[in-house]
Amino acid sequence: MAAASPTHVARALSRAAGRCAFASPVHHVYNPLDYAFEAHRQYLDRYCRREAEILLVGMNPGPFGMVQTGIPFGEVSAVRDWLGITRGVNPPRKQHPRRPVDGFSCARSEVSGQRLWGWARARFGTPDAFFRRFFIWNYCPLAFLEASGRNRTPNKLPAGERAPLYDACDRGLANIVRFLEPELILGIGRFGEERARAALGDTVRVGHILHPSPASPAANRGWAPQVEKQLAELDIRLP
Repeated sequence: MAAASPTHVARALSRAAGRCAFASPVHHVYNPLDYAFEAHRQYLDRYCRREAEILLVGMNPGPFGMVQTGIPFGEVSAVRDWLGITRGVNPPRKQHPRRPVDGFSCARSEVSGQRLWGWARARFGTPDAFFRRFFIWNYCPLAFLEASGRNRTPNKLPAGERAPLYDACDRGLANIVRFLEPELILGIGRFGEERARAALGDTVRVGHILHPSPASPAANRGWAPQVEKQLAELDIRLP
């Protein structure tokens, strides 16, 4: 059976995850594959290429990244100025008052996205050069906010809520892997590695790199040099 297109995979994932239900302390759920799908479609159409040998898998949208732009780790300036995506976000009607979706007008910065896309730009120069080797996919398309506005990650959800969500996200990951046929999958952090192993078994080589989150003390001690060392240990040569 032919692999589904990336756009089809993303739409199916959006619908399946959107059917999942979440109780308190989750107060708001954002699905950027719904309200920012046009921006995400541009990302897929331009950059999701079968020549990519390495798939990088993040956890889920950050409140000042993909929640705003529809792009994984979607720091506004990186998406606008480097990836060249400048439109396609129609903010949802129901928003958390402390975490509005301002789209490309968002003035807040996502440090994880700054680090990840900043490294890609510094090392590869152009998006074309980066995406010939890598593609970035978020395992879960949903962002979860508590009443206070605090971010709640998928691994902190109760088991009964995680199970149907992970089932949908496992299928999405398996389908994008079926399209890309990468040689290697690297979780951006251990969560991505764990979910890739659960979804794909031993059908493809799986590992991880350090997550660029500022909540990680290790990442705050020079994320890019540490990741380059990890990639070298995996025999991945960089330009």
